[in-house]
Amino acid sequence: MSSTTSLTGKHALVTGASAGIGAETTRALVRAGAHVVAAARRVERLEALAAELHDAAGGIEPVALDVRDETAVGTALSSRAFDIVVANAGLGRGVDKIQDGAPDEWREMLETNVLGVLHVIRHTTPAMIARGDGDFVLLGSVAGRQVYPGGNVYCSTKHAVRAIYEALRQDAAGSGLRFTTVDPGMVATEFSDVRFRGDHDQAKAVYDGMRPLLPSDVADAILYALTRPAHVNVGELVLWPTDQASTTSVRRR
Repeated sequence: MSSTTSLTGKHALVTGASAGIGAETTRALVRAGAHVVAAARRVERLEALAAELHDAAGGIEPVALDVRDETAVGTALSSRAFDIVVANAGLGRGVDKIQDGAPDEWREMLETNVLGVLHVIRHTTPAMIARGDGDFVLLGSVAGRQVYPGGNVYCSTKHAVRAIYEALRQDAAGSGLRFTTVDPGMVATEFSDVRFRGDHDQAKAVYDGMRPLLPSDVADAILYALTRPAHVNVGELVLWPTDQASTTSVRRR
C-alpha cells in the first residue's frame, strides 16, 4: 500500500497568506510540519498569524510582498529553495458589464491574478526543476471553467490561470515536479468584500440562504494533493458547495 508524503521539514511558499484561503493553507501546512514563507501585502496580518502558530509543528516566516512587482518577487524568492509553492494571491474587483467596466480595475486583476502568478512561477520553479522535485499549486476557480454575468475580466484571469496550469504540465514535463490546480466555487472569504469595494452588506448577500465553502475546506483539498505518494499527481480539484450547481445556479432557502 502506498504511503502518504510527509510535509515535516518541507519548505513552502504561500502567496496571499494574510487572509482567507491563503491564511488557512498556511495554518494547515505549518500544523503538518512545514516551514512556510507566508507572503502578502498586509504584513501585520502575517505577523499575527505567526504569533498564532508559534507552537505549531512547523514554522512561519512573514514576508511583505506584492506579487505584481516582478522585481520585488525576484528579490524575495529567487535565492530560496521551495519544496511547495501555493500561488494563491488574487482578487476580483467590480461586477460591471464589460462595456461599462473600469480599466484600472481590469489592470489590477490582470496584474495580480495573471502576471502575479507568472512572476512567482518564474522565480521559484527553476530551482525546483533543477532539484527534480516539488509541488506547485495554483489557486484557480470555477470562474476559470464557466463565465457568469458580471464576471467578465475576473473570469478571464481565472481562465488564464487554468491555461498556465496546463502549460506548466507540458513545459516542465519529466522534471519530477507535480502541478495542481484547485478550483473552488463560492467560498466565504473577504473576496466579495473586495469585489464590492468594501460594501459588506452587498458582499454578505452573496451567501444569503446557502452554505458556501469555508477557506479550511479548500486548504484541506490542497493538503490532500500535497500528501499523496510521490508518484501520484492530483492535477485538478474542483470544489463546489453542495448548494451550488454551477456559477449561475445556487439553491437558496
